[in-house]
Amino acid sequence: MIVYGPRVAAALHSGQPVVALESTIVSHGLPRPDNLRVAREVEAVVEAAGAVPATIGMIHGRLTVGLDDEQLTHLATSDDVVKLSVRDLAPAAAAQRDGATTVAATAAVAHKAGIAVFATGGLGGVHRDAPFDESADLTGLSRTPITVVCAGVKSILDVGATLERLETLGVAVLGFGTRRFPGFYLRDSGFDLDWSVESAREVAAIHRARDEVSAAALIVANPLPEEEQVDPALHDRVLAAAMAGLTREGITGKAVTPYLLAHFHEATGGASLAANIRIITRNAELAAQVAVALRA
Repeated sequence: MIVYGPRVAAALHSGQPVVALESTIVSHGLPRPDNLRVAREVEAVVEAAGAVPATIGMIHGRLTVGLDDEQLTHLATSDDVVKLSVRDLAPAAAAQRDGATTVAATAAVAHKAGIAVFATGGLGGVHRDAPFDESADLTGLSRTPITVVCAGVKSILDVGATLERLETLGVAVLGFGTRRFPGFYLRDSGFDLDWSVESAREVAAIHRARDEVSAAALIVANPLPEEEQVDPALHDRVLAAAMAGLTREGITGKAVTPYLLAHFHEATGGASLAANIRIITRNAELAAQVAVALRA
């Protein structure tokens, strides 16, 4: 069962622009107490750009589109929040769990709720040295017609293989102001894109055209400015150490991404955390602009 926050319900009823936001960033992606502060800032950025924020999560088994501040605080501070992909939604609801939705789950719930635009940090993808280990984000987005604003895929992944999978799955990728695919902390992952746009209005036009021909998501890859990215040399050193740590400690599955992100936050002296926050807020602002353009 999906329930709606009152403001989101009113916005959807009246046709106001709404932007979906995931809650895994709040519960698992950012350290405390930054997670709650940033979650509130991201919602404020969406509002300032003219749209209504709809952070999605599960509270005591109830999927909620538009968490209120008390619920957001609960997911940000509780030690018993489950990370929910699409496959986990029904079991967690039946068990009346508290849960934070991943990209795949947020996109699925947002689409079911009638929300057209979703802002996140970076997508999941194909893991390095483990091509059989692939995020559900990819197949989820292949069957969910929603526009997702992100900073590409996390640089801890196999970016080239992820782009190949997106192509195979029929998911279109647009570079916002660039023909190079961003790598989350890095402005340029080293891979070219076929399509780019320069404005939210262009994204909105492509979103409408996509609805006529495809049931897959539209990805808008929004890179950090060069001066705001993590230093590439530092990034590569930290990533190598983090990958070695995964092997040494035998970490696999859902635990991989939280481990790598935590390692980056610590080993870069906060530089990756600062970049992560800039990524989320910039993507939220662009997503709001796209949502507004879709209503124009």
